[in-house]
Amino acid sequence: MAIDEEIGARDWLEAELLDELDEDYELELEDAELSMKIREIYNEKHRERVATIPRRRYFVELLKLQAELIKMSHWVEKTGAKVLVIFEGRDSAGKGGAIKRITQRLNPRTCRVVALPKPSDRELTQWYFQRYVPHLPAGGEIVLFDRSWYNRAGVERVMGFAKPEQIEEFFRDVPEFERMLVRSGIILIKYWLSITDEEQQLRFLMRIHDPMKQWKLSPMDLQSRVRWEQYTKAKEEMFDRTSIPEAPWHIVEGNDKKRARLNLIHHFLSKIPYKEIPSEPIRLPDRVFNPEYDRRTLPDELYVPQIY
Repeated sequence: MAIDEEIGARDWLEAELLDELDEDYELELEDAELSMKIREIYNEKHRERVATIPRRRYFVELLKLQAELIKMSHWVEKTGAKVLVIFEGRDSAGKGGAIKRITQRLNPRTCRVVALPKPSDRELTQWYFQRYVPHLPAGGEIVLFDRSWYNRAGVERVMGFAKPEQIEEFFRDVPEFERMLVRSGIILIKYWLSITDEEQQLRFLMRIHDPMKQWKLSPMDLQSRVRWEQYTKAKEEMFDRTSIPEAPWHIVEGNDKKRARLNLIHHFLSKIPYKEIPSEPIRLPDRVFNPEYDRRTLPDELYVPQIY
């Protein structure tokens, strides 16, 4: 390779790596510096807040873990394993952020996210677990549930959307349902992201004062502040009655988002018995040139205007 070509390739690679870094920064915009007003409100109530992990170390550790996630996903794909991960927690606990960091560099054909809306009128007449079953992983798939059938043990119970007899039936059925999933070969992992009362208040204030985050706030979210203690009691009973040896709950301390993501991903990897799958070297084939091909000029109206 000529020196000029080598320098050009190096410049291109550096630009690509910087682009990747920009993508990481875009994801991190949600953790931008708080406004002074919100910081003052928060510091009044939580003066001993532990400093977060340094950004540089966070990115280094995250990239290491994401490299392992890629190896793990290759193992899942090649072996036909079935992986199901459930993410639960209070509103604003960081479920979505953790899921984004897991899926960020994975093949969406192998790893997909399920976040179901509220049930339709038809679904309300079905067996409770029925609408979740079509989304379970097939061989070679990783499925991440951003909330799950445990809605019945939490929001549906606290907000009165389910009758006491329905809740009791749910608690009787869940252990058997999950044992059936595990017997079928599904690796089932359940995470609860835990945050304090003060931390949730801070995150809600951030959403209220940030126009780009206000969409995350629903009337149900606001009610979760009012009913904090009811949700706590519901969560405690849920752990007592649904943490079974075949599918135990794993609690992730979530006040520090960065540490929570790293700890969760590290633990997730430890629960999958994956090995690095050797792959054949990839060689870029030579481009085929047809001297008789004449590329035609396309009309300008087909192109997106270059505003930026």
